Amino acid sequence: MKKLLTILAFFGPATLMAQTDTVKKEAPKPSHWYEHISMRGYMQVRYNRLLETNPKLKNEQGDKSIGENNGFFIRRMRLIFFGQIHERVYFYIQPDFASAVSSTSLNFGQLRDAYIDLGFDKKNEFRVRLGQSKVPYGFENMQSSQNRMPMDRTDALNSALPNERDMGAFFYWAPDKIRKRFSHLVSSGLKGSGDYGVAALGVYNGQTMNKPELNNELHVLGRLTYPFQIGKKQIIEPSIQAYTGNFVIPKDQTSAGTKIKADRSFVDQRAAFGFTLYPQPLGIQVEYNVGKGPEFNPTTDSIESKDIKGGYAMISYNLKYKNHSFFPFVRAQYYSGGKKQELDARSYTVTEYEAGLEWQPMKYFELTAMYTISDRRFEDFVAQSNQQKGNLLRLQAQLNF
Repeated sequence: MKKLLTILAFFGPATLMAQTDTVKKEAPKPSHWYEHISMRGYMQVRYNRLLETNPKLKNEQGDKSIGENNGFFIRRMRLIFFGQIHERVYFYIQPDFASAVSSTSLNFGQLRDAYIDLGFDKKNEFRVRLGQSKVPYGFENMQSSQNRMPMDRTDALNSALPNERDMGAFFYWAPDKIRKRFSHLVSSGLKGSGDYGVAALGVYNGQTMNKPELNNELHVLGRLTYPFQIGKKQIIEPSIQAYTGNFVIPKDQTSAGTKIKADRSFVDQRAAFGFTLYPQPLGIQVEYNVGKGPEFNPTTDSIESKDIKGGYAMISYNLKYKNHSFFPFVRAQYYSGGKKQELDARSYTVTEYEAGLEWQPMKYFELTAMYTISDRRFEDFVAQSNQQKGNLLRLQAQLNF
C-alpha cells in the first residue's frame, strides 16, 4: 500500500504538469494579416497564323496578334494577390505583364484589378466592393480568361465593357450556400463565372478600365442571377442585367474629319439576358443584349447615337479520360453596333463561327486549338467600306499556377 501511494504521488503531479504544458503548447496563436495572403496566376502564349486565308482580317478588341505582321504572342501574363485578411475584409490585386502601350511596344505591366470587399455580416453574404474590378454585366465578361474555353470574348457582350473593368462601388448579396456553389463551379473545372452575387447593384465611372472620368455622371448597373441545382448534380443559371449612363469620347479618339457634337457625350445603355447549363457533361451558354451607344456613320462622316444588338450561343462537352480533361466546343456570334472605345466609335457588323478543343493533361497546363470562320465589317473615318472575311486556325498554350 505504501508503495502504491508513492507511485501515485510521483506520477499524479507529473501527469498533470505534462497535460498543462500540452495545453499551453497547443493554444492557438493569434494570426497576422500577412499569413492570409496567397498568390496565383496564369500565362497564355498564342499563335494565330495557321491556315490563314485573309491577313487583313483583324480583331482590335480581342487578340491583336490576329492578321498580317504577327507571330507568337503572349496574350496574358497575370499575377494575382488576394486574401481574407480580416473576418470582413478581403482584397484582390491583379497586374498583367502582357499589356501593349502601342502597336510596336508590348509586354508592359498594367493594373487590371485592385479592390477590397467589406462584409456587413460574419458570412459576408452582404458585401460592398470598392476599387477597380470587373463590372457584373454578362456571364462571359465576368468569367476569367483562365477558365473560358474560346480564346476571346465575343464582340456582342464585351463591347459593352472593354477589358471588363472600371472604377466603382458594387453591392453584392448571395446566401452562404450559393456563394459556396459559385466557388465550386470554378474550382471543379465547370467553367463558372465566379462569385458576383445573386443580386448586384452598383455605380462606376463608365469610361472603361484605367481611363479617367470625363463627366460628372456615373453609370448605374443592376444584375440578378441564380445557379439552380437540378437533380443530383446538374446546375443551370439564368441571369438578367442592365446599365445606363453617358460615355464621353476622348479627343484623341476621333479622326480629324469626323463630325461629333460639342460635348462629345453619348447615351450608353444596355440590357442583357443569359442562360448557362454547366457542362456535366453537356454544356450550353447563351447571351444576348440590346442597347444604344455611339457609332460612326459612314454616310454622314459623323458619330451618332445608334442602336446596338447582338449575342452568342455555345455548346460544349466535358470529357474525362484518366487524368485528362477535354472540352470540345462550338460557338456562333453576331453583333451590330458601335464600339465606343475604338477610333471614331468604329461601326461593326460581325458574324463569326468557332469550333475548338481544350485539352487539360494536368491542372498546371492547358492546350487549346480553335478554328475560326469570320466575317467582319469595321468602318471608321479613315477605313470606310472595310469588310474582311477569313478563316484561321489558332493555338494557345496556358500555364496555371
